[in-house]
Amino acid sequence: MLEFGAKSDTGRVRENNEDSFRLAPELNLFVLSDGMGGLEAGERASRLAVETVIAHCQEAEGNPALAEFGKHIEGVSDISNRLASAVRLANKEIFKFALEQGKGGMGATIVAVRFVDDRLCIAHVGDSRVYLLREGQFDQLTEDHSLVAEQVRRGIITPEAAGRSKMQNVLTRALGIDGNVEVDLSEESLEQGDVFLLCSDGLFRDLPAARIQETLEKSSGAQIAANSLVNLANEAGGGDNITVIVVRYGTVPA
Repeated sequence: MLEFGAKSDTGRVRENNEDSFRLAPELNLFVLSDGMGGLEAGERASRLAVETVIAHCQEAEGNPALAEFGKHIEGVSDISNRLASAVRLANKEIFKFALEQGKGGMGATIVAVRFVDDRLCIAHVGDSRVYLLREGQFDQLTEDHSLVAEQVRRGIITPEAAGRSKMQNVLTRALGIDGNVEVDLSEESLEQGDVFLLCSDGLFRDLPAARIQETLEKSSGAQIAANSLVNLANEAGGGDNITVIVVRYGTVPA
């Protein structure tokens, strides 16, 4: 079974909320996106992203033979490939809308996860993240597609320096920038008690990982955890929009 909760907030600095999320519990599908481009453009980009992913997966559920967008990736499940197809379609929709409306720089990040039997399928582009809390271990399951993250991976700067960098918001990959996009796919075996967190950068920019972990561990329910994390990020400054989805798998101790 899955228990889930979600919350999105503008934060204390931004004028509007450019984040979006959608939940499709009938498919065990959860999607989060952080828009960019300013005001209406960012809002529209993130909304297009999450709605397109959900709609494509829903259509495929009723028609498994539905054509996929992009190349089928070997080594991962059909469900993961369908998620990648949905994300590629979302990219095309945002790119098309930006061209039609003359909105340069319009784009979005995305993380989409789907629970199937004893496995979690993850598709992502950008720097929104998926974390896993399992038996006291808190791990980031996605790699940021950002300039500073790439510099850390290459050993050019330290993670501590990356956290202080003014270039944290510079993405190396996002939806809507080009007609095609590379989608990262991964799969995770599930264990009873796993807690998954999807979040935009407004959460982890203001809250250290240890505080996020502590909040997930102490919260008695997924929605309570989601509310608490957003509140804490606002208390820490609320420098950006904050969106979180918390999903607890199986039997989770109270």
